[in-house]
Parts: sequence; structure tokens; C-alpha cells
Amino acid sequence: MCPCSGKPELPRMKFSLFVHMERYHANQTHAELFDELEQLVRIAEDGGMETAWIGEHHGMEFTIAPNPFINIAYLASKTSRIRLGTGTVIAPFWHPLRLAGEAALTDLATKGRLDLGIARGAYSFEYERMMPGLDAWTAGQRMREMVPLLRKLWAGDLAHQGEFWSFPKSTVVPKPMSGDMPLWLAARDPNSHAFAVENGCNVQVTPLASGDAEVESLMDRFRAACALHPHIPSPQIMLLLHTYVADSEEDVQQAARELSRFYCYFGAWFKNQRPIDNGFIQQLTEEEMAESPQYAPEIIRNNLAVGSAGTVIDRLKRYEAMGYDQYSFWIDSLMPFERKKASLERFIRDVMPAFS
Repeated sequence: MCPCSGKPELPRMKFSLFVHMERYHANQTHAELFDELEQLVRIAEDGGMETAWIGEHHGMEFTIAPNPFINIAYLASKTSRIRLGTGTVIAPFWHPLRLAGEAALTDLATKGRLDLGIARGAYSFEYERMMPGLDAWTAGQRMREMVPLLRKLWAGDLAHQGEFWSFPKSTVVPKPMSGDMPLWLAARDPNSHAFAVENGCNVQVTPLASGDAEVESLMDRFRAACALHPHIPSPQIMLLLHTYVADSEEDVQQAARELSRFYCYFGAWFKNQRPIDNGFIQQLTEEEMAESPQYAPEIIRNNLAVGSAGTVIDRLKRYEAMGYDQYSFWIDSLMPFERKKASLERFIRDVMPAFS
């Protein structure tokens, strides 16, 4: 069933890649990481994936992406079919005129392949540096003021007097290739789902490492938002989840350990309490990582799409049955490039055909 309309339809979940440059140690250059990013996106395109997503982050070697439009414009010249999306730009760091204009120019560079994903942001580390004094609530309010302005600016002149931005009659130049583009909002709570549906935006969700109960709860929130607006065309919903397709039980165990480490570092960045030197957070000891039992390898293995191709297929079939339109393979993991590449290739070869 279509989650919003209730109309029967054949399940056909699309697949995408969520990817950033990332460094755990300073022994690899940023130029090498940029080349690896290109390789992964080209593998995704050759394998038939729908979209490659790149977000926005600042001052963090953990997630390197100060302006995803630059990455996307570059990747557009190296690809021909795959859509290229921001997953996501951080709304409060942008003026509406600037975001609408740069997105439109990037859409031209991609020949109409841009999907614009927007979020309020999550790291207080970034808020402190990009907009001191900003908190998550105010960031969300800024996003809610901005989103309705974008399509109006692409359509023509707009004057705006708001709480956060005001400008005289203005438009953006250039315009998107088709005059519009798909908009996606990162959503978690019921109000953010409702806002996305009300404003004609698709929805991106992630349970992080919370497991399938949260995956189902996120879909329930989306369905409830759709039910409040039955006359609005059904948006799409995308599930973002860390994924690793292994070639042996030993490989599964190694991936679980690596993703456990990733989430321990993710948690440390989110708490924003450790020293940071030249973009690197102070390394965690094994004892410190053990203090985060919610990220223990066995929990990670149970809560993420980690395992053999058959195990991953079974898990993703459940998500397809829930009604997810797109599943995004989150490849960021602090793993060596060759391990990321091999897992992605196995996913394309051994998992995706089960959903044809």
C-alpha cells in the first residue's frame, strides 16, 4: 500500500548511496579521499543506484563536506545518469537567496539531476563555529521559515519579511533546469514529518543504530503525517542505514567492530566534550568505547544491515514491505576504502537483484 494514499501498488524500493570523505588518521591525503569518493559514486551509478547523497559538515575530519554543491557539480561531470543529492545542507547556515541560487546553478551543472535535501543540523560543534548561540530548536525554526521560500524564489520575484530573514522583492538567477527540483527534509519527530508533507517535500529518516523498532516507528510517524493531509500528493520516504555486505562470518564480525568504533566516535562528536585538534577528535580508548554499550559490536550487528547478502536481503525486504520508497546504503564507517568498495560491489551484485 502507498503509505499516504492507501492505494495498492507494487513494492519497488530504489537504492542509493550516502557517502562522504572521512579520515580517522592523518595518513591519507584529502586528494586521495576525493578520488575515492568519485570511485564509489561511479560504482553506484554503474550498478544502477538511483542517487548519491552528500551532506554538509564543517571543520570535522570525521565527515568532510564543507559545501556538497561543489562535490556534486564535480561528480556531475564524471557521471551521466545517477541523481546527485544533498543529504543534507544545514538550513540555518544559508541565506534563502543563496541556497536557492546555488542549488539552481548546481542543478544546471548536473543537467537536472539535483535532489535538494535540507536539515536543521545536528552537531553543536558546528553551531558554535558557524552560528554561535544557535540551538537545535532555533535551527529547526530557521529551516521551517526557509523551505517554503525556495520554490517561490525559483518561480519568480518574492519579497519576504520573516523572523530570521528579510529581503526586498528578489528572485534567484539562474533557475533550476525544469523550474523546480525534488526537495527532501530530514525528519524524526511527528511535527517535522507533518511539516515536510505540508510543504510537498520528500522525507529522509535514519534510526542511526537504534534498530528495527525505530525503523517502523519512523514509518508510523510518516503515515500519520500523510493521513493529516490526504489531498496532498504522496511524498517519498527514504531510509538511511549503515550497511555492510560481508563475504564470510569473520568479515561480518570485523565490520561489526568497525561500525561499533564509528558510532562511538559519532557519539563523541555529538556530545562535543572532547578536545579537537586540527579537525581530529581526541582518540577514544578501548575502555572509553566500552562505556557505550549501546554501540557494542553485537548490538551493531543486530541493529544495522550487516551480514551476508542473504541476511541483508531479508532485512531490506522488511523495509520494502513497510513502504519505504528508497533505501540509502550509508557507507561512512571509518573503514579502509577497499573494504567499503568490496561491500558496495557485493551489495550491487548480490542484494539489489532481489528487488528487481
